[in-house]
Amino acid sequence: MPKKVKPAGDGKEEGPVPCKQVKVEAAGGPSPLNLDSPSGLFESLISPIKTETFFKEFWEQKPLLIQRDDPVLATYYRSLFRLSDLKSLCSRGMYYGRDVNVCRCVNGKKKVLNKDGKVHFLQLRKDFDQKRATIQFHQPQRFKDELWRIQEKLECYFGSLVGSNVYITPAGSQGLPPHYDDVEVRGEETARLREDELLPARVFILQLEGEKHWRLYHPTVPLAREYSLEAEDRIGRPAHEFTLKPGDLLYFPRGTIHQADTPSGLAHSTHVTISTYQNSSWGDFLLDTISGLVFDTAKADVELRAGIPRQLLLVETTAVATRKLSGFLRMLADRLEGTKELLSADMKKDFAMNRLPPYYLGDGVELSTPGGQLPGLDSTVRLQFRDHVVLTVGPDQDPSDETREKMVYIYHSLKNRRETHMMGNEETESHGLRFPLSHIDALKQIWNSSAISVKDLKLTTDEEKQSLVLALWTECLIQVV
Repeated sequence: MPKKVKPAGDGKEEGPVPCKQVKVEAAGGPSPLNLDSPSGLFESLISPIKTETFFKEFWEQKPLLIQRDDPVLATYYRSLFRLSDLKSLCSRGMYYGRDVNVCRCVNGKKKVLNKDGKVHFLQLRKDFDQKRATIQFHQPQRFKDELWRIQEKLECYFGSLVGSNVYITPAGSQGLPPHYDDVEVRGEETARLREDELLPARVFILQLEGEKHWRLYHPTVPLAREYSLEAEDRIGRPAHEFTLKPGDLLYFPRGTIHQADTPSGLAHSTHVTISTYQNSSWGDFLLDTISGLVFDTAKADVELRAGIPRQLLLVETTAVATRKLSGFLRMLADRLEGTKELLSADMKKDFAMNRLPPYYLGDGVELSTPGGQLPGLDSTVRLQFRDHVVLTVGPDQDPSDETREKMVYIYHSLKNRRETHMMGNEETESHGLRFPLSHIDALKQIWNSSAISVKDLKLTTDEEKQSLVLALWTECLIQVV
């Protein structure tokens, strides 16, 4: 069971003391997870812990272990990804580094055993069996439908990208030395972002096959922003130590130092690491919105439009320049207090561009072309795929427009490619529309109503109303009801 080491009265460490752990008895019912809605999924994922309790007591604060005695859930977890799935996946053209890493922890250090080029299953299995190597499979939601279904709903729930890695480790072996993570689930020299952009994440671990022995340590850097390997003589004794079995769930916040091994004498272990909230700190949000705030303020304040001192860029920053910037920041803070809407420069667009498309089966809804009745002036319409659409206001991004007036942007993920999800070296494109700022009230009517008559949209002419709904319908964002 999880352990926590507390200082004794003389300052020395005393014996392990039980910490937060939840035991769940088997529950009946046909579906082990509630996939009807994003909130329903998350609630069932961390059950019996209540959502309010989780975010109040555990989120970004401390680990949570949920051990379950539920054969139905264990069977479901095993179906998410198995060692036996690798054979068929390798036949689809997997590559070392991009899709698969092979590694082992030797004398406290990570030893990478990747080959060059395409992954061949027989060689992969040989390294697994003979070299006792861990196989790390990057972003399996690209190929496994149920992980796509789960992660798509979690992206809706968190409003942030959700990545995953699968780790398969043979008995009596360990893949990675003690470390803490920096991004969704970091692969060897591969991640969704470049090395200089890596940011930390919050991690959920689902045990799929076999058993995994875990040791968690107190962070050396709280809410760390970088990936780091940590020497065992520096991190001390484990704060928590336990073994995960199929159906169990573990959560820990970013910066939590951890290592895990498969016990000897047992079958191999498979677990999936699902992580989120990279690039989602207050610091990231401040960087994203401050450019729009400066843009707005400069229109009204001539001081921000005045030129900087001559040769300022050729010398070290002067005390005069520092005082000037401090005054501007105080002015921006005052203006921010009265701002109703912040202009998002990149975060909303980045999320919409890189997230999963809505889950659907191959013979289900086709999201690339509109369907149903064409909307007209007499139609009543409603927004669809609400969780996959972002409405934001920002400066005109047309480089030929020197006036840089504000525009309304709508980004969506309906046409995103599942096959490139969280693969940073793959090109992505944004899908969406832009409208004049005069359309914002009409768009908010559609966004905030369960259904609305086209005639009632707050636009000057019938032509504008019809043009707006036709554009939204063409992107599959509304339907006639």
